[in-house]
Amino acid sequence: MQVGVNLLCLTGFVEAEHLGWIGRIADLGYDGVEIPVLRRGPEHYAWMGRELDAIGLRRTTTSVIPSVLANPLSDDPEIRQAGRAHLDWALDCAIALGAESIGGPMHAPIGYFTGAGPTEIELQYGVDAHRALAARASANGLYVSLEHLNRFETYFLNTMQQARLYTDRVDHPAFRIMYDTFHANIEEQDQARAIATLGDAMGVLHVSENDRGIPGRGHIDFAAVFGAARRTGYDGWVTLEAFGAGLPELAAATRVWRPLFPDFETLFAESIGFIRQTWAKAGP
Repeated sequence: MQVGVNLLCLTGFVEAEHLGWIGRIADLGYDGVEIPVLRRGPEHYAWMGRELDAIGLRRTTTSVIPSVLANPLSDDPEIRQAGRAHLDWALDCAIALGAESIGGPMHAPIGYFTGAGPTEIELQYGVDAHRALAARASANGLYVSLEHLNRFETYFLNTMQQARLYTDRVDHPAFRIMYDTFHANIEEQDQARAIATLGDAMGVLHVSENDRGIPGRGHIDFAAVFGAARRTGYDGWVTLEAFGAGLPELAAATRVWRPLFPDFETLFAESIGFIRQTWAKAGP
């Protein structure tokens, strides 16, 4: 098991000014960081990779579909192609970064709804796009970890039953699911049962409290979550995801308008202790 931090708690775009906190993350014993890939190009992420090598941290990425004009599920072939080109761009950046996984809700634009669930043709468009992405990721030493979201953020992928069926349809060994405890807390009746349904298809485990704050301070039963994950044989990334109120560019997506942790030092130090201790006690 490797413990990481999703750096969206710090920024939507990692630059030199954030290296101090990234170094502190390494000092606290984290194994790696999850880098948001939302803008710029591979050259920037190649630089970031060199900096992370020097600090001694491994890395994964998280990306989104930025617009309805780059939607890989669209009926419009030009828009659909723009969506697939965006997925290729995100993968190019992840490759340059030296990432192990390319993840996030890279299926439909966040907050975009059609008034119904996914249609069969949308599912097929998604399968085609994600199978191609997984094949290219695998050829470059990465795997895909597609993130489900709750019903208030997307209509395309909400539950682990849907995720398992979708994974089986994509049918590629480098295609997996990013399981997020915040979204599952909304959509699943029992997170342990949901994880059992997902089985061996988990690529990254996002540790996110019910209020998006410090894990262990809310009501999510992480002992049950970790125990269920370990029973599937999961031994991959267990990544802290928390959000603060200091990032206006993310507020519209995360709906975080108030502080959810007192400071970054408390968030990072308390979370790694909680994650490692709870994981160890959960047992296989």
